[in-house]
Amino acid sequence: MKLRISVIFVFFISAIGTFAQTARFDNLTSQAALVSEFDVNGLKVILKRRPSSPTVAGGLFIRGGARNITEKNAGIERLMLASAIEAGKNTPRATVRRELSSMGSVINSAASNDYSVVSLATTRPDFEKAFALFADVVINPAFAAEDVQRNKDQILAGLRETATVPESALDALGDKVIYAGHPYANDVNGTPATIAPLTAADLKTYHTKMMETSRLLFVFVGDIDPAKLKEMVASTFGKLPRGTYKEPTYPALSFAKGSLDSIQRNLPTNYVKGTFAAPALDSPDYFAMRVAISILQTLVYQEVRGRLQLSYAPDADMGSFAANTANISVSTTDPNTATAAMLNQVRFLQERSLPEGVIDEIASFFLTRYYLGQETSVAQAGELAKYELIGGGWKNSFEFINGVKAVKPQDIRNVSNRYIKNIRFTYIGDTGGLNRSIFVPGS
Repeated sequence: MKLRISVIFVFFISAIGTFAQTARFDNLTSQAALVSEFDVNGLKVILKRRPSSPTVAGGLFIRGGARNITEKNAGIERLMLASAIEAGKNTPRATVRRELSSMGSVINSAASNDYSVVSLATTRPDFEKAFALFADVVINPAFAAEDVQRNKDQILAGLRETATVPESALDALGDKVIYAGHPYANDVNGTPATIAPLTAADLKTYHTKMMETSRLLFVFVGDIDPAKLKEMVASTFGKLPRGTYKEPTYPALSFAKGSLDSIQRNLPTNYVKGTFAAPALDSPDYFAMRVAISILQTLVYQEVRGRLQLSYAPDADMGSFAANTANISVSTTDPNTATAAMLNQVRFLQERSLPEGVIDEIASFFLTRYYLGQETSVAQAGELAKYELIGGGWKNSFEFINGVKAVKPQDIRNVSNRYIKNIRFTYIGDTGGLNRSIFVPGS
């Protein structure tokens, strides 16, 4: 047992390196003081000032995610946004491309289970010009037939390619099992069956529905005057109808019992993923669970790869959705032994208490990784938006380090027992030799 703990120490100390000892970090309270927020006709705007920063980044976030779509039109929001940013009614596609290139600016879009975004990254001198272009394509998209078809073709090609990758097929099987009866069951990326029939007229109708200020959130990070940004938003997005959107709460996912769902495939190796419940960002258990999963990741790696040499990349991971999960996973030629070994590491967390010093080292590790991950305006805008939309408010984004530092060894045992149970396994590979009792005890 002492050997295991020392290995964890070595891992985290080496991960921290000398950077954590020498870097000078901004005070979290002072960072929060740089953030201002205001309302423009029901549209909430969050701005974090970065004095002297040469870049500005952020975007318009659409609330709802998977709750906005149905089984029949899954993927419409993704396609709508990708097609919208091609051109505005007042700005042809060629002009959009030329202007963005001349300014060194980028407009992108993305969809996730909880929200979607149209993002803008530009230089500070070009922000006002880039914002005007951004507003035109988002508020008044042209939805030219050729642009819609091109984006459809790209999305469909990606979906078909993804279906051939074992890891992606494993994720798809897991989503089908875990999200059955849940809003997340409607895939925000869409399927070939739902994307193919969509027309430009469908996208226009959907766009009109989404462009209500009660559904939207603006987040920007950069050296911008709040009064100036408010004026810019008011003259563009602030003119959109307010609407009456009220965001409902996501229902909890079901982990009442464990399960094993498998697909037979003749592959060089077998793919295993075990999914279990996890607290969301706004839960009091979030920090302890985040630490627990990080330790589990290390234990699984050293046991399955290091000692047993059964896999190149065993893993443990935790999501950041409103209805959240975590998982253990492995690709291996011996799924029974590898899975049993991973579950032994879970029991280690559930039954043993780690020394206080381990938590201190982990806090330092997270501190380093947090600040490295927050170096860009793009990353900071994304973090503020995520916490505002599903994490209990943007102010909580500055409490991550304090939350990790407050975790005690007993907290790790508690969350490990509370959440890492009734694991729902999915499997792709040779099903002939599977020992079901390893995956679902008592079966």
